[in-house]
Amino acid sequence: MPAAAPSSAWPPALAGTPAAVVIDRAIDRQRLGHSLLLHGDDLDTLVAVAHTIADRLLNPHDAPASRRRDVAGGAHPDCFSLRPAGKSRQILADPTRELISRIQVSPSVGRRKVAIIYEADRMNATAANIFLKTLEEPPASTTLLLLTTHPYALLTTIRSRCLHFKFAPSGLAEAAASPWAAWLEDYRSWLGRLPSSPTDKGTVAGHIFTVYGLLARFGLTIEKTVAETWARQKETLPPEIDEPQQVAIEAGLAIGLRQRLFAEIEEATSRFARERLNEGDESARRSFAAAVERLERGARLLRVNLNDSAALEEFLLASLRLWARR
Repeated sequence: MPAAAPSSAWPPALAGTPAAVVIDRAIDRQRLGHSLLLHGDDLDTLVAVAHTIADRLLNPHDAPASRRRDVAGGAHPDCFSLRPAGKSRQILADPTRELISRIQVSPSVGRRKVAIIYEADRMNATAANIFLKTLEEPPASTTLLLLTTHPYALLTTIRSRCLHFKFAPSGLAEAAASPWAAWLEDYRSWLGRLPSSPTDKGTVAGHIFTVYGLLARFGLTIEKTVAETWARQKETLPPEIDEPQQVAIEAGLAIGLRQRLFAEIEEATSRFARERLNEGDESARRSFAAAVERLERGARLLRVNLNDSAALEEFLLASLRLWARR
């Protein structure tokens, strides 16, 4: 018989927040909705939140030790999951039907069942419509947790049938972001040199060399960080995660790291623009708006698998034109 699993705690940055308090209170009163849409900017945070909710539902304080199981490790027979699979990172119809079939049965060891749909926005049209029918007529004693960093990519009809909870990043990803520190510092330094730089060919060429140096380091940093983070994360995956699902998780990890860096670039650019405005450079307002538009366009294209270096190259070259002496 497996040993009793300790009750999961909310990530420290989320404990006591309004969303956590509302969910805990609803669980205590046995009035939690049957379908929750958990969304935010950081998937790792959403996964931690989902595991916390599932643990509270499946391993209540009054449950005997013999019925307690580890939710995060995939050991609880009443906790089910649906994930994207393959290089396309899609949730297809057949796995969706299989999940629905599994949650129709009675709980194995407790009073409730939980199904976690990771990256729910990756459902294709057929899977989404199949799943919608389950949201309309949910199985008894079952809670559905939909996780997404792109809630508006879901069908409107799916969103309308869920309670929405938004969670800010909990700090779980800070360690993974640390390799970007040196890269971001060099980007800020380069950006700061542009407005006062001469426009002769030699200086412009130097700035272009810096752009391609940043691009090369960007690619190497992505590869190294993804490899290191994936090696750690792979060790913690439940045993039932098959190879196509692992491929999708690794691809999603890479996309998440790229998106995180793009967000940090935008923040660094914003700070630079504010400094220029404080110095009386009103043209910085227009340049910043144009730079952010280019950066957000690149971030959107990453979602459809545009080469990350191509997206960043376009942004950096545009920044050179926007911020150099005007």
